[in-house]
Amino acid sequence: MPIVQIELLEGRTYEQKKAMVEKVTEAIMETAGAARENISIIIREMNKENYATAGQLAVDKNK
Repeated sequence: MPIVQIELLEGRTYEQKKAMVEKVTEAIMETAGAARENISIIIREMNKENYATAGQLAVDKNK
């Protein structure tokens, strides 16, 4: 029973997330041989104030 966790910065639409989980599910089915009904996906969205790279918060990247 594969469980996939995806962490994203906030801002994706419902449609983007729907397409993503469909494609990730297909990839797991093809590569791991898992049945669709046994695949779970958890999407965790982070506020841009809670993620930083190279000493800069993501919220400040476009300022």
